Amino acid sequence: MYELKVDGMTCNGCAASVKRALQTLDSNASVNVDLLSKIVKVETTAQLDQVKTAIVDAGYDVLGS
Repeated sequence: MYELKVDGMTCNGCAASVKRALQTLDSNASVNVDLLSKIVKVETTAQLDQVKTAIVDAGYDVLGS
């Protein structure tokens, strides 16, 4: 499981966009987005670099893992 701090998420639409991007990468991924803390928890078989790239490509900044 990866736990990433993601900047730029401000609403449920943003959370849905991040979830969609990660589930496109891995359709079996479990994604939990906490907008208040800006933490995205991802359980996936994808590599960390792939997860970060998917989030960045969706328009958000990964601040840490």
